[in-house]
Amino acid sequence: MRIGHRALGAAALTAAAGLMLGGCAVGTGGQSNDTNAKYDPDAKLSGTLTIMGFGGEDEVATARMDLAETELGDVDVKLIKGDLDIQQFLSSVASGEPPSLLYADRDQIGSLAARGAIIPLEDCIDGEGIETGDFVESALDQVTLDGTVYGIPEFNSVQLTMADQQLLDGAGVTIDDVNGSDRTAMTDAAAKLVQRDGDNVKVIGVDSKLPEFLALWVAAAGGSLISDDGRTAQLDSEEAVSSLEWAAGIYEEQGGFPAIKATRDAADFFGAGNQFATNTLGAMPMEQWYLNVLNEVSPDAPMAFDTVRTTDGDPIAYATGSAWAIPSGSDNPEAACRWARAMTSVDAWRAAADARLSARNDAGLPFTGILTGNTVADEEIKGMTTADEEPWASGVAAMYEANDHTFSLPANPADAEFEDAMFEAVNSVLTSGADPAEALAKAQETAQKALDDGWAELEG
Repeated sequence: MRIGHRALGAAALTAAAGLMLGGCAVGTGGQSNDTNAKYDPDAKLSGTLTIMGFGGEDEVATARMDLAETELGDVDVKLIKGDLDIQQFLSSVASGEPPSLLYADRDQIGSLAARGAIIPLEDCIDGEGIETGDFVESALDQVTLDGTVYGIPEFNSVQLTMADQQLLDGAGVTIDDVNGSDRTAMTDAAAKLVQRDGDNVKVIGVDSKLPEFLALWVAAAGGSLISDDGRTAQLDSEEAVSSLEWAAGIYEEQGGFPAIKATRDAADFFGAGNQFATNTLGAMPMEQWYLNVLNEVSPDAPMAFDTVRTTDGDPIAYATGSAWAIPSGSDNPEAACRWARAMTSVDAWRAAADARLSARNDAGLPFTGILTGNTVADEEIKGMTTADEEPWASGVAAMYEANDHTFSLPANPADAEFEDAMFEAVNSVLTSGADPAEALAKAQETAQKALDDGWAELEG
């Protein structure tokens, strides 16, 4: 999962919210009306389970699907093809014809829950015996709104520091200079590593990955973009302003964000000619799944890995991922809950890891692990990894270390509007030269109003 803009736009949520409130939505106090789904632990599983937002296309998915379909017995499982379209989903809820089950990004859960589009899962969790204590804490927090769980977490994405060791050596810098632990050193490293041809950047020294990773850099400085209870925006905090000034300043040291972005966008990101294989990027933070991509398409790239580090030198990662949620008005909440439990069980993840390990062995490639969102499964799968040679062994070690030091932004009823405000501020700094403090102050006002309105509607 990425931290960037998603289809969950504020306009889509707002447009559909009015339709839902008058019809089949869950009441804001958590009570359901006659048309709303309610999980019955004693119900016999039957009928059809329609799933929106889930592709099920690789061996990690299909191995778990086989197990889940076995547990559902005679239930006919149908996947709605295509990426999740939140407007389409909200419209289906408003019309009283939603899918049986939804697969969404975890940071979409708060808004969906606040608008009555998905139902609380306490009965489902109790009825299926789902061990919520086994989930990564930050992942569970991200699907818990005002103390109520609305999603079953699946997968975990964390960030690693990924670097070109050959470029580092040539510039006389180390992985410690680019992992965020010393921000002055990281800025200096960017200036040493960058290679320009006039206004064009031939080699990016350091990509701080704005706008996507502002939340990561703020947390690394000891702050947060939002309060722990999800009620107070903190976009204009000292940590947020200083982090944006620093992370944007790294681009200025190298010729400006537009020049960096042009080089970034031109890279063969998923191919053998990627930026590390072609020695055109010194270092960047990146989600751990890219470790697997690099190992597959450019196994000889001169890589170096570490966690991202706080300014105190400790590992840190922003946890993102997906979740299963049951729509308001679901026609088969029992089968939906069983599916969610089965797909996130340790048995399912074990089957997925076996399938991925077999596929990697057949391809003559090491198995670099899977971050599941389930701590018990993660520990077991960690012992199955086969990336024993450097630099990939260091990458896997960094991945699991990062997974033990995650944070997330809390669920809130205005997550789309909050993210939009934050991204608009960062992009104005990067592309228009706006002052970071002024841009974030404006975003703070917008985000706080959205939060206040969202919570008032939820509790009103």
